[in-house]
This record gives sequence, structure tokens and C-alpha cells, in this order.
Amino acid sequence: MSETIKGTQRIYSLPVELTEWKFDGATEIQFNWEYEDGSDSLLELYEKGKKQQWDASTRLDWSLELNPDNPMELKDEAISIWGSDTWNKMDTKERAWLRRELQANSISQFMHGEQGALIATAKIVATVPDMNAKFYAATQVMDEARHVEAYKRLLHEKLGVAYPINKALQTLLEQTLTDRRWDMTYLGMQVLIEGLALAAFQSIRDKAGNTLAGAVNAYVMQDEARHVSFGRLALREYYPHLGDAERDEREEFAIEALHFMRDRFNQSEVWERLGLPAKTLDEIHYNSKQMNSFRGRLFSRVVPTMKDIGLWGPRIQKAFAEMGVMDYAKIDVAQQLANDGKVAEDFDARMFVEKSIAAE
Repeated sequence: MSETIKGTQRIYSLPVELTEWKFDGATEIQFNWEYEDGSDSLLELYEKGKKQQWDASTRLDWSLELNPDNPMELKDEAISIWGSDTWNKMDTKERAWLRRELQANSISQFMHGEQGALIATAKIVATVPDMNAKFYAATQVMDEARHVEAYKRLLHEKLGVAYPINKALQTLLEQTLTDRRWDMTYLGMQVLIEGLALAAFQSIRDKAGNTLAGAVNAYVMQDEARHVSFGRLALREYYPHLGDAERDEREEFAIEALHFMRDRFNQSEVWERLGLPAKTLDEIHYNSKQMNSFRGRLFSRVVPTMKDIGLWGPRIQKAFAEMGVMDYAKIDVAQQLANDGKVAEDFDARMFVEKSIAAE
């Protein structure tokens, strides 16, 4: 490889012709000269956001090593094509390569998605009318920068492999960021994409045998739980004032995005990188119990939040019923998000114990 290739481009598994992406993110900037005008609940969340800032360099123990053959120490049963003919034909070296590439791809998409959240939240600061919402969104901008930093370090310092942004994620981000209405950025990012992220992070947080890999996701999820609460609070106050046609439009946007999230996310780039039959493996991946479990986590995050913010008309209830996910509406979303914070605190305790043992 040429020595002139530097930075992240040096570790991408697939060719990346451009290391930037531009499009017209239509927006309307809103100033507010009434500095005591805004939601008290959002001001309380802002106070919480300030107190829960953390440093990715010190809260995480970057001295922990990762197994090159299975960086996150996930069980092979977590791989969607585990037990398939393709998997059974692979030798030990090929399976180790596949584990590493799949995990690097997942973390890469987390990193790209967090940059999308960074840009979306900066847009919310500029466009939302509520001053207290601007305050909280500013803390989230810092959160998202920290998340990009943490995943970047995991890829550059530990895995040494990265993947370009997945086409499905790129489409979802563009759909969210090209609408000039501030509430659509909230809906697309704080409810739908954050719901997708929480479902993905949860899988690694709960299943990773490596403490560093699990902790990165646990700490990011603690922040993301607040971010979803931010979306809930802002939209719950705004959506009751919309007319039926405006609410229908937002429900339709959410339904289309959820169908897209359910059906379009796969690991095609990894199969192609190894020279595996991508079309066959995409079908196995989609129908696997691992992906069915993931879709369950996704809808368990999104469905109760949609109900909570008041996007709960006949159109969206019909769509959820057809997808077989209406039971998730019974979930207490506040309790679910509170649990994400508790799990992060448990990881703090585990990291402290492991450091103490290492010191002894």
C-alpha cells in the first residue's frame, strides 16, 4: 500500500474514493431573544446533560487489549450466517477474518452514524425555537463528538480496520438532514436513528466478552438515553398542536423509515470483501434469528417512543400491527431509558475492579 495514504483511509477495508460527503441540508436558522422562554423539563435535562459529561480518554481503559481473532469476544452464534453451509466450509483462519471484519464494519457504522448525529444536533441548535432546547442540544453536540472520538480510537488503535459508510445509513441520514423543519430532524435523529443505534449498541454492550468493547457501548448508550428523552420532551409538547394532515405526514415519514431500517441494513460489503456469495448470505442474514432479535430490539425502542410523543394515529397503529410489533407499545420507555444509565454505572464498577486487579 502506498505510504502517501494516511489517516482513516489507510485502514479502510474497501476503496474510498472520497473522504467527504456533501449535500444541501436545507435549513432555517432561528434566534430567540427571550432567554427565559422555554420548557422547564428541557432545562432540567440540560442540567443533567452538563453533569453527565465524561472524558473518553479517562473513563475508558485504553490499555486493555483486544483479541485480533475476535476483538469484542462475541460468541460465534451471534454471527447471522453461523451454521450455514458457507460458515461450515470456512477454516479457522477464514472465520477469524470474518469475525474481525464484521465487528469492524459494525463499529465503523456506529462511528459514521455518530458523526451524523453530531451534525444533526448542531442543526437542531440552529433551528429549534425553544431556548432551553438549544441549551440541551449544545450538550448533545459535545456528547456526539465524544462518541465519534471513542469509536475512532477503537478502530484506529485496537482493530486497525474500518469500513466506509453503509449505503442504507447514508440514505437515512440524508433523508433526515434535508428537511428544513426542525421537528423532522428531531423525529429522524432523536427517535428513529437513535432507536436504531440503541438496538445495535445494546447487542454489543450485553454480549461482548471484552470489557473495553462493552464499556464503550454502555457509556455511549447512557448518553443516547438522554438524547431520546430530549426528543420525547420536545416533540411531546409540539405534536399535539399540529393539524391532522401535518401529523399524517410525520407518521408516513416514520413508517417509511422504519420499513427501510427493518429491511435494508445488512453486511453485504463484508461478504463481498471476502468473496462470499453476497446475495445468498444477505437472504440468510435477513431471515436469521440474530436479525429477528435485532429487529425486536429496534421496535422495542421506537414503538413506545412514537406512542409517547403523540404520533399514534390510525395510520401508524395499522403499520405497527401489520409488522407484528404493537405489543412493544406497552413498554415503559422512561424505565427502559433509566436502565441504560444503570448499566453504564455497572460498567464503571467493573472497570474499577479490573484496574485494581491489574495493579495488584
